[in-house]
Amino acid sequence: MFSPDQENISTSSTKVPVKYGELIVLGYNGSLPNGDRGRRKSRFALFKRPKSNGVKPSTVHVACTPQAAKAISNKDQHSISYTLSRVQTVVVEYTQDSNTDMFQIGRSTESPIDFVVTDTVPGSQSNSDTQTVQSTISRFACRIICQRTPPYTARIYAAGFDSSKNIFLGEKAAKWKTSDGQMDGLTTNGVLVMHPRHGFTEDSKPSVWREISVCGNVFTLRETRSAQQRGKMVENETQELVDGSLIDLCGATLLWRTAEGLSRTPTVKHLEALRQELNAARPQCPVGFNTLAFPSMRRKDIVDEKQPWVYLNCGHVHGYHNWGNRDAERDGREGRERECPMCRTRGPYVPLWLGCEAGFYLDAAPPTHAFSPCGHVCSEKTVVYWNQIPLPHGTHTFHAACPFCAQQLSGEQGYIRLIFQGPVD
Repeated sequence: MFSPDQENISTSSTKVPVKYGELIVLGYNGSLPNGDRGRRKSRFALFKRPKSNGVKPSTVHVACTPQAAKAISNKDQHSISYTLSRVQTVVVEYTQDSNTDMFQIGRSTESPIDFVVTDTVPGSQSNSDTQTVQSTISRFACRIICQRTPPYTARIYAAGFDSSKNIFLGEKAAKWKTSDGQMDGLTTNGVLVMHPRHGFTEDSKPSVWREISVCGNVFTLRETRSAQQRGKMVENETQELVDGSLIDLCGATLLWRTAEGLSRTPTVKHLEALRQELNAARPQCPVGFNTLAFPSMRRKDIVDEKQPWVYLNCGHVHGYHNWGNRDAERDGREGRERECPMCRTRGPYVPLWLGCEAGFYLDAAPPTHAFSPCGHVCSEKTVVYWNQIPLPHGTHTFHAACPFCAQQLSGEQGYIRLIFQGPVD
């Protein structure tokens, strides 16, 4: 990268591009289970494009038949078609907007999609775990429009343009005419957004989940995810994304981090330094007296022989052992009720894993707490924050989940403070 001096004298073609922000998929610990590939990955950076590709609404055509509507929308131009009945379709043409860049997100692998997102299966470690799931994510789920000039505001809209540069809202989709005569609508399973109060900081508090329309208006949630009846319009709220905004596509939830917010977040290098610091303290298993060590971040899915394990109801950290577990052979190793040798508390006994996705951390403090029941370890402020965030689950329920694996949190608090035993010498 350039030093500031180099950047000033460099030509515009070699300048570091402006970063608008990043989208990070909840439920992945630094990468997809079988590795990031092309447009399918666990995080996606939005950079200022060399040439703007944003669009804005222009001409409205009230066509009599879907065939006539097709003729209008077939031009080499973006358009949104609203089918009101078999004999009436409204087509809104969109023109180029030189002030904005557009990024599209969805399940489709067609070229208009910049970031390919598939359903997140909680706790899955490989893509084979996700193969049988029928996706509820739309092929062209949503689009984000970023201003090309400071402060580089990012706005979200439901639905994305397909390969023919069209968005079609069929007869069954919720749609309506607005008070100023424009058309608007919702996608089948909807795009939900939650902007935390006070951004993504230790003072953050969750706010209310809202639904975003095709034109970027804000609504209260429908009774169920795909209900025909829209919620109430929320006039004083906006579709502008802030650091820490959550976007739910009904099958995957994305975290929006601004470039400025990420500059205050620990880096992967910082997390690696914390791991080494933790291991340098030589924590010991109080039963086997063997030294414990968190495996390297590259080996984040394979249980290592030195791996620390924890009793989730008390927080005492051990190495793996069979103490007090007469049913070990029958029950299998992980997550079963076990009695802690230190305090006799019974509870699940699971391996600890470092949270490797730096974008989910609220601060750069040492990893002292673990989520329950998965055992992902991070800072106290990070567990406290995610424990209070209700994430959409299925079509009409919400629950808190670990950001590193998407498992629903359990236990009294959803997390536990870790108690390490230092070396005896």
